[in-house]
Amino acid sequence: MTKLNFDRPIAHRGLHDRQAGVIENSRSAFDAAIAAGFAIECDLQLTSDGVPVIFHDDDRKRLQGVDGMVRNATVAEMTSTPLLGSSTGDCPQTFDDFLAQVAGRVLLQVELKTQTHENTARLAEAAAKAVKDYKGPLVFESFDPHLIAAVRRAGFPGQVGIITYSYDEPDEDGRLTSSQRFQLRHLIHAPWSRFDFISCYQKSLDLPAIRFFRAMGVPVTAWTIRTPAEAREVAGRADQLVFEGFDPDRV
Repeated sequence: MTKLNFDRPIAHRGLHDRQAGVIENSRSAFDAAIAAGFAIECDLQLTSDGVPVIFHDDDRKRLQGVDGMVRNATVAEMTSTPLLGSSTGDCPQTFDDFLAQVAGRVLLQVELKTQTHENTARLAEAAAKAVKDYKGPLVFESFDPHLIAAVRRAGFPGQVGIITYSYDEPDEDGRLTSSQRFQLRHLIHAPWSRFDFISCYQKSLDLPAIRFFRAMGVPVTAWTIRTPAEAREVAGRADQLVFEGFDPDRV
């Protein structure tokens, strides 16, 4: 396996600062990350009309002040409604517009957000189609191993990663059976998901599966690092930081 080049810290949802009016996953946050020379992590959701947009949450309330789910909104509705608190009036971008903005200047670590069952293949296919002619460094990742397998089936030739953690948070994991949590915690899906890298919650880096795959040469990025102290804590146990709220170059 060719080792992934995670040579720069990865700005979580761009280099955002809500107090300064720079909102997560916005054009302004991505411009700031590019100017600072950081890689970018971002999130991909699917609209009701099948267009991938850069947006983290499943629903629109926190980020746009609108009731309703992203999957029930059209691309026109998503991209014409400003992000709350944006000093420049940034609206969510389509994936195509985001790719045109970045234009290969930094590595993109694009999270395919977990979808309803019928939308898993639709998002994977739309994402793979969007990057078919993209020339810059880009990887896809997801908490859902079915999504990274689906984006491979859709023709994406690049590298894909699994996002994971210990799966021991009842509020987050209540939808999963104990068997599913076990399989995800220990990456038992590896033979068929065929991930190339792992993005792991910082407090789960000592899981046996994470340590095993890293020892076998699989790169590991650690999320989400919010302080210099946390950066020092994960040093030597991960290959790169997914960060927000501080400058990792000063650590």
